[in-house]
Amino acid sequence: MKQALTWWAFVNSSSYAPEEIMAAAKEIGYDAMEMMQPEQIPSVKDHGLEVALLIGHQSLPDGMNDPDNHDRIADELAESIEVAAANDVPVLCCFSGNRRFGLSDMKGAEHCAEILARMAPAAEQAGVTLCMELLNSKVDHQGYQCDHTAWGVHVCKLVGSPAVKLLYDVYHMQIMEGDLVRTIGENIEWIGHFHTGGNPGRNDHHRGGARGLRGLRRVVTLAPPGAHP
Repeated sequence: MKQALTWWAFVNSSSYAPEEIMAAAKEIGYDAMEMMQPEQIPSVKDHGLEVALLIGHQSLPDGMNDPDNHDRIADELAESIEVAAANDVPVLCCFSGNRRFGLSDMKGAEHCAEILARMAPAAEQAGVTLCMELLNSKVDHQGYQCDHTAWGVHVCKLVGSPAVKLLYDVYHMQIMEGDLVRTIGENIEWIGHFHTGGNPGRNDHHRGGARGLRGLRRVVTLAPPGAHP
């Protein structure tokens, strides 16, 4: 298992220069950074770090569950797949989008599966995994549709491609579901990337208490070699 720092959390939110943070990350043993802009990739690699993940398309609330967005998202993902393949980036993050009036969970899942299935062949050919992110809709992202593991797994099963999986966030799923250890173990084949953080506050893992630490240990136990949590 490899560990990465998210750009927005450690660079955008810091008073330190990006170069200082990347150098420190490398020095203390981190393997990668993620969620930076494509133009920042060369600098990350110059510091001896990999790029674990890039954002695949816009935007988080206006995402794949709306068919009107599919052509736009397809164009954005096609470009992102090319960038990822050219820079050895294994994962692109995708977003379900928010719930809308009249949109059932079943229909929203079908819409997400439709665009993911459309882009899966290109992702497979490029060796890139499209990971739909699980986020909480209770505290941080009200209305977000992919807010439970079972719903996300259902989308992945509808697509049926090894290039379509979930980004499982321990912080977000502790808020929505709890039962992290069991859920991760039962669904590990559908998880392609992990994010971790303590709840409440999305801070250090120990601040999430014993449940958060057990979830993190489960990630360490089950994550495949080379995975970036």
